[in-house]
Amino acid sequence: MIDTDTPSAIGERSTTRSTRQKPPTAGNDNIVDLIRQLAGQGSHLAEQQLSLVKAEIREATGDLKAGIGALVGAAVVGMAGLGVTLMGIAYLLGQAIDDVALATLIVGLATLVLAYLLYSGASKKMSNAHLTPERTQRTLERTPDIARGDLHTEQTR
Repeated sequence: MIDTDTPSAIGERSTTRSTRQKPPTAGNDNIVDLIRQLAGQGSHLAEQQLSLVKAEIREATGDLKAGIGALVGAAVVGMAGLGVTLMGIAYLLGQAIDDVALATLIVGLATLVLAYLLYSGASKKMSNAHLTPERTQRTLERTPDIARGDLHTEQTR
């Protein structure tokens, strides 16, 4: 009879049957454990998607804030310089046509046309801001397909 509780002659220790662990096999998992694992993975996926949405919105709003700040800074400095420049242009034009009032009116109208063009360009840039989390939308659209095991839905669409 072989003693399993003492070291063998080779120097290895053998373990008793009570401390040995069975290797995991596919047949040992019961349905409750599988459902628990599925629920855990589903909640992990939901947390990851929420983090992605937050990151995309944070990135988009950061770009929008930077654009607004640049527009405000440009407007403040530009208005001061524009006022002085327009006064000079009106004065020079008034000397050329011998009517300072008419020259001031002409310069004022030209400035309003330029302001409208600048406003139109700025509003188009503001409307192009991407505030929708596009990557997350694509992932959420693919999630039912992935859950079914179809990992190639993006290539077939």
